Formats: sequence, structure tokens, C-alpha cells
Amino acid sequence: MAIVGTFSVMYALNFSIDNLSLMALTLAVGFVVDDAIVMLENIVRHIEMGQTPEQAALDGAEEVGFTILSMTLSLAAVFIPLIFMGGIIGRLFREFAITIGAAILVSGFVSLTLTPMLCARFLKSHTGETHGRMYNMFEHAFEKLLRGYERSLGWAMNHRPLTLVFSALILVLTGVLFTVVPKGLFPSDDTGLLNGTTEAAQGTSFPEMVRLQLLVNAALVKDTNVAGYMSSVNGGSRGDLNIILKPAGQRPPADVMVQQLTRRLNGIPGVQVFVQNPPSIRIGGRGSKTLYQYTIQGLDVQELYAAAQKLANAMRTLPLITDVTSDLQNRNPIVTVKINRDKAAMLGVTPLNIMRTLASAFSEQQASTIYTPTNEYWVLIQIRPEDQADMSALSKLYITSRSGKLVPLSDIASFTRGVGPQSIAHSGQLASVTISFNLPPNGDLGSAVSAVEKLAQQSLPATMTANFSGTAAAFQDSQAGLGILLLITVFIIYIILGIHPITILTGLPFAAFGALLALYVTGQQLDVYGYVGVIMLIGIVKKNAIMMIDFAVEAERAGHTTPAEAIVKAASVRFRPIMMTTVAAIVGTLPIAIGIGASAASRRPLGIAVVGGLAFSQVVTLFVTPVFYTYLDDLQSWLGKMSSKLPWSSEHETPPADRPTLAAGD
Repeated sequence: MAIVGTFSVMYALNFSIDNLSLMALTLAVGFVVDDAIVMLENIVRHIEMGQTPEQAALDGAEEVGFTILSMTLSLAAVFIPLIFMGGIIGRLFREFAITIGAAILVSGFVSLTLTPMLCARFLKSHTGETHGRMYNMFEHAFEKLLRGYERSLGWAMNHRPLTLVFSALILVLTGVLFTVVPKGLFPSDDTGLLNGTTEAAQGTSFPEMVRLQLLVNAALVKDTNVAGYMSSVNGGSRGDLNIILKPAGQRPPADVMVQQLTRRLNGIPGVQVFVQNPPSIRIGGRGSKTLYQYTIQGLDVQELYAAAQKLANAMRTLPLITDVTSDLQNRNPIVTVKINRDKAAMLGVTPLNIMRTLASAFSEQQASTIYTPTNEYWVLIQIRPEDQADMSALSKLYITSRSGKLVPLSDIASFTRGVGPQSIAHSGQLASVTISFNLPPNGDLGSAVSAVEKLAQQSLPATMTANFSGTAAAFQDSQAGLGILLLITVFIIYIILGIHPITILTGLPFAAFGALLALYVTGQQLDVYGYVGVIMLIGIVKKNAIMMIDFAVEAERAGHTTPAEAIVKAASVRFRPIMMTTVAAIVGTLPIAIGIGASAASRRPLGIAVVGGLAFSQVVTLFVTPVFYTYLDDLQSWLGKMSSKLPWSSEHETPPADRPTLAAGD
């Protein structure tokens, strides 16, 4: 019912079924059943106490109605900051956040209305019935687990200071893990497609570049892991490759293939090959030979080129990055034709005539078209290809003067060899050089970005500006935005929670520790998906505390128990729904954590973070939450006693000495 209701919301908002909305629905499968589990378990508990199904449905729903409402609203509120988040990350995850938030709200409504009605109609008392061996085995195992938990909780309540020390240690280790776990923006995905760029020495002719490209093509044909490729040669000394790999089970992973192909193809003399596994989501319009870009801008072109070359050489010494290259092409051979204007004017030759002659000689100029019954052919004017490679061919060119006579170009111009840029790149109307790089397998983009920035501060003069662009720039923005997002999420949860909000939020560090530990052990990065997983954990792990504390508060209001007795009884009574909801959430997230299906590897950090955080916090919060509950109750009692002793307290009979005493009628 929750999924059907979510499809209705998606249809009303004109959402499509895509990777992000399907991921939201997959995650929701493990969460939308939580409210129904809590409602069903409580009604079954009332039936086991001897009530009829109808009365048990009424009493059970009334008893946990506020609990389910708190759980639903606080979990849905976790995704509010994602909805209003700006930038590329906000645009990507807005549909995800709305979809999963709608599923949670619909599930809460269904659990408060449809679930009790179905329980009243279909449930019945099993008192006195005999059950099968399987039922008895599971029931016996659960009772044994419950008794073990109650004994362990009793020990923890008798050693509360040790629990506080353990909590402080976990908090410190969470900070350590956060610095150790590698950071990234989007994880690499294995789509079976790789991009490559070939580059020869500056000034390489087009025929020579074609020869080198064919050598690269021949090496690709010999690779048994390559199913096909497309190859092309661009202007200048560059070429492009689009490589199609064999299916995933018949070859190494795509990131390993990048390393293997780069090493093998760079063994070809005269050409350098850069291979990259393109990200599933490409950010930024600037193209480069490798994935991450650092752009330097300056007013003085020569100073800019010298500083960019120095920085690129220094970056090649960093072990955190690989395949450092740049778009700096300032060593191309150039022939300068200097016109003797006085002599040319005397012979009737204009600079325009010289330019047209050079263009016709060294570039393809269409003179006419030959038409045949079946085809048409262009007639092109240019000198022979072998003459284009030699500067001496310029002396053989003749220019037509105004009088119609042919004038040798060497009589009116001189030729000088040199080197210079083939083109000057610009960014924001300033001359620029973009240095790009890759990361090694399982590399840390956060550490690489910090190292490059530190190196640039040491190498670049103050007259130049430099910043990351493309994916690296989006990573920097996301790090600041996601940190603020976490704080806003915790604040919203605190505002929504009506009872013992601090006690309920004490489980968050344990969830974060479990998520970071799971990412570290599995070798995954804390990327955007991982951050979303941590944000989801904020809404999930507090469910256990809400179920326990809500029961304990009601028991205290009845006036028959102390806070310690109330929370221990609440933990015992709510143990079964807590275990059921947590296991359901973990199992529902496992397909994403395992990475089942095409292009699923990029979403693994989200599933791993949720599974790891739930598994660890589930065990710890069952003991820590009751301890914090009693400590905060003791703190509240102490503050109440201290306030009653203050001079201006209502319980104090005499006012403070600095206050005037008013007589009757004053």
C-alpha cells in the first residue's frame, strides 16, 4: 500500500522511474514496514494478554499511535534538507528525497488506519494451541535471546560509568574514522565503456599521427578483454578512443582495465595514451584527458605558461594522483612569414594575395565539384603532402600580382622557424591552462584536492588565480554543503522529537561509527551516496530509542515504577519490535549494499553505510539508550532540586535580601 501510494505521489509530481527513484523505492521497502511491524506486534501482545482481536486492535493502536507518529514524522523530516539543497547534488537527490519521504508518510498513515483494521479482522488468539517444531524452535531461540539481553542490560545498568566511557571512546573513534575514510564525489561505475586520448609530440604531422593511432588500434585488437573500439584522429597531435569492454564476468573490473590499458598502450614509442573510466554523472563542460581538472588563470601568457609547467611537474611527484597532464601546447613548430611590404607593393602583391596562396597550398580548398550519374566528387587544391612537411616548399610558391605576373614568395618575404602555442585557451576571458589528473585505484579525492591546493599555494605567484573545475569543484562544494546538511538534519529531528530528544539522539554517533567502519572495511569512499546513507541513519536509528522511551514515559506517568525500572521494562517489552524493524531495514538494504544488477556498484556506499550503521547501532543502543535515559533523569532531578534552593524560587518563603518587601496595600 505504501509503494502504491508513493507511485501516486510520483505521478502527481511528474516524476519518472529512474535510477534514483528506484533506489529510493528499494530502500523504502525495508522502512515502510517498520510502522506496521510496531503496530502489529503491539496488537498481538494485547491478544496474548487475553483481549479479543477487536479490543486488542483498539487498545494496541491507542498505545503506540503516538510512537508511530513520532517515528514517521522524524524519519520523513530527515529528507527535508535534501529537498531544498542547492547545486548539482540538490538537483540529483531532490527526486530521491521526495520519493522516499512520500513512501514513509504513506506507510505511517496506512499503519495507523489500515493495519489495525486488518488485525481486528484477521488476527485470532492462539492460546492453548499446539505449534509445529519450526515455530517452537524460533520461539525458543527468541526467548533465549531476550533473556540474554535482559541479563546484559542489567549488568550495563549496574555499571553505568563504563557505558559512558565506552560512548566517549566511540565518539572519538568516529572522528578518527572520518579523517581516515577516503572521500569522493561519485564512485566509479563499471559500464563496460572506457574513454581514451592519444597524444604525440607537439608539431606531429597528421600522417604521422595516423600512423601512431593505427599502432594503438593494433594493440587494442590484441587485448582479449576488449570487445571493440572506435578510433579517430583530431587536428593537431591528438586522437580519441572509445573502448568497449567484454561483459563484466569475462574480464577484470573497469578500474583495473584502465591501469592495464594505460600501462600497455604507453609502451608504444612516440605516443602517450590516457585512459579513463568515465563517471556515470559528468559534471562540468570542460573536456580533459583525465578526470579531475585544476585551472590556472593569468594576464601574462608567458608567465602563466611557465608557472603552469612548473606546477604540473611538481604534481607529478605526488603519490596521491596519477596521469598528470595539461592542455598546454606551447612548443608547436611555427614558421613565421615576414612580408617585405615595400617590395611587395612595388611588385603589385598584397598581403591578402599571400594569405590566400598559403591557404590554398597548405589547407584543403574546394575548387569545384564533378558530378557523375551515381556520385559527386570534390576538386581540392593543395600542394603535395610531401612538400607540406618542408619549409623549403615556401620558396617554390608564386604569388599572382595585379598585372597577372607570378612573383616568387621568397622574393618578397623571409621565413623564420620557431615554436609557440597552437592555440591559447581562455577561462572567464582570461588566458588559462588546465592541469588534469586521475586517482589511483581506491584513491582519496579529498586528500588529493588538499595536496594539489597546498602545492599550488607554494608554486604559483600571487598574480595568478587557480581553482578546481568540473568534478573536483563539485566535490569541494559538496563537502561544505553536506556537512551543513547533517547539522540541519539533526536540528530538525531535535525540534520534532517531543520526548527526551537528547536521549533519542545519543544513538547517532554509534550509527555514524558503524557506517564509517563498514565503508573503511569494504574499501569504499565516503561519497555523496555515503553521506545520504548517513543522513538516512539519523532518521532510522532513533526509532529504537523512540519505542523504548515512549513506553518508559507512559510507565512513569502511571506512577508505579522508578525511571530505571521503567526503561528496563520498556527495553524488554520493545525488544521484539526493535529487532524486527532493524532486521527488516537491513535485509531491505542488502541488495544495494551487495551491488546486484547493472551499474549497481556506484550505489554500494549508500547500502554499506546503512547496513553497517544499523547493525552496529542496533546492538549498542539497546544498552546505551537506557543508561542515558537514567542519567538524564538524574540530571533533571538534580536541576529541579537546585532550582528549588534558589532565593527567588516559589518554594522559598522569604524573598532575596536585595528585593524590597512589600507591605499589604503597597
